[in-house]
Amino acid sequence: MTGARVLVVDDEAPILRLLRRTLEAQGYAVEAVETGQAALDAVERHRPDAVLLDLMLPDADGLEVCRRLRERLEAPIIVLSARGEERTKVDALDLGADDYLTKPFGTAELLARLRVALRHAAGSHTGPIIRAGDLTLDLDRRLVTRGGTQVHLTPKEYEALKYLAQHADRVVTHRALLTSVWGPQYGEELHYLHVLVNQLRRKVEPDPSHPSYILTEPGVGYRFRLPD
Repeated sequence: MTGARVLVVDDEAPILRLLRRTLEAQGYAVEAVETGQAALDAVERHRPDAVLLDLMLPDADGLEVCRRLRERLEAPIIVLSARGEERTKVDALDLGADDYLTKPFGTAELLARLRVALRHAAGSHTGPIIRAGDLTLDLDRRLVTRGGTQVHLTPKEYEALKYLAQHADRVVTHRALLTSVWGPQYGEELHYLHVLVNQLRRKVEPDPSHPSYILTEPGVGYRFRLPD
């Protein structure tokens, strides 16, 4: 998605310069700001196609800025932060971030994550039929096939796979998946989720011990991977 508008929010001038140069070299239109309030103002002026958001900001809690950005914007938000604690990552994702990178990170990985986020936002994989390799989900018919053969899933297995596939290439937190499948009162029942995901992998993965589709984000959740 060359030409996409990217808002970069970071209070470290060297990082802002690096990100601007890197993104502009790839054809992106970049707006760079240093504070949370400036970010909120920027999205009102020019609706960006994606946001790169540092959590350590001088005027506001980055998690609160993430929440307020999500209220105003449907575009993907990728968190960039030196705060690598799992709890912080989970909080950011639960507040509306689509992905995160822990500083320091490589520019190649950042560009790859950005491409995936923009591809997902374009809606190319969220229609009534979702395809990933030889796996196909027909949402209208509630039908899952692998290599053309129907895969028989329990209702909860289907709901989990559907939720993951509809959020393909994004990190889905444990809480989000538990809430989607079982309801909000089950948000902390991780053992339910581990059992369900293991069962699901045995049915849809070519090699369940080395998953191709349902990837684990350690301590955070899962990511449904679509082939490039």
